[in-house]
Amino acid sequence: MTAADWPAVAEIYREGIEDGEATFESSVPSWEAFDAGKLAAPRLVAIDEADAVAGWAAASPVSARAVYRGVVEHSVYVARSARGLGVGRALLDAFVAAADEAGIWTIQSSVFPENAASIRLHESAGFRIVGRRERIARSTVGPRAGAWRDTVLIERRSTRNGLA
Repeated sequence: MTAADWPAVAEIYREGIEDGEATFESSVPSWEAFDAGKLAAPRLVAIDEADAVAGWAAASPVSARAVYRGVVEHSVYVARSARGLGVGRALLDAFVAAADEAGIWTIQSSVFPENAASIRLHESAGFRIVGRRERIARSTVGPRAGAWRDTVLIERRSTRNGLA
């Protein structure tokens, strides 16, 4: 993912915010804010047959503390028009491989429990459910605006890094 991809990435991010099942975010950040908050790698886009961005994946460090340098919180977003076509799986597989190359030992995320497709996708890629955070925050946009939401914490431990 580069700055040139941002208009398409931002549109896919907007769709995820609008749908209300992907994030507590209420608006798409600027490229500068997004870029500053995400690790340089792994940061990926999926390109479809028409050379359009069909999805993206990126991660943020969970902490600035050195002891957590190999732990990231990731996001995977797929364009509405590309959902159900395997784009999410391709992105997640590529993201996990790139995270292993980058020395990451734990990938985690919080997923709304209603987002069953995301939970199934992650479980099939080696993620496990760690727990559920009940009424962690209220949605501000989408069909569930104003409602308290739970999240499911998922994680995947690397099979290459952080073993010893």
